[in-house]
Amino acid sequence: MHIAVAGNIGSGKTTLTELLSKHYRWEANYEDVDENPYLNDFYEDMQRWSFNLQIYFLNSRFNQILDIRKLGKTVIQDRTIYEDSYIFAPNLHSMGLMSTRDFENYFTLFNLMSSLVQPPDLLIYLRATVGTLVQQIQKRGRKYENSIRIDYLKRLNERYEAWIASYNLGKMLVVDVDNLNFSEKSEDLSKVIDRVDAELFGLF
Repeated sequence: MHIAVAGNIGSGKTTLTELLSKHYRWEANYEDVDENPYLNDFYEDMQRWSFNLQIYFLNSRFNQILDIRKLGKTVIQDRTIYEDSYIFAPNLHSMGLMSTRDFENYFTLFNLMSSLVQPPDLLIYLRATVGTLVQQIQKRGRKYENSIRIDYLKRLNERYEAWIASYNLGKMLVVDVDNLNFSEKSEDLSKVIDRVDAELFGLF
């Protein structure tokens, strides 16, 4: 099985991926942040590096999905191939940070790649208000995220909600992060696990 965790920057994707991976003994597949050669440059100059960054993510996630399906194990993935294409790239384009030519080129490539891979068996969407996202971004203290603006997070949230409202590729579980602290409270993690069990195994 392929489980994927989706959500805005700071919503807790990596934390939940790690916790569910330990609980179920699933293989965890994390977003390539530390090794990403474009991320620092992108936050310094979004217009110059937006296309390069999105192509890097698209290639990285496409290869991840191919590897997941080859493994024959249950894998939980931190962020999906769809988020860059339906949320981050269109947002950069609408903000004038990616040219129409680059965006159309990018989206053509995404359409080809997505036609060659299967969607996840379960999508877990972490829904959070901008206030929660800001708190969690500040808490983890990644230097390159210091320049992220609140209006940028707000725009991303709006796009996430629109994408989730129309998502029809398979099972989906929406987790409201504002009301949970699954990283520090075991009872909150148990609530999420119960809901995952219900979706995957029909247990209530």
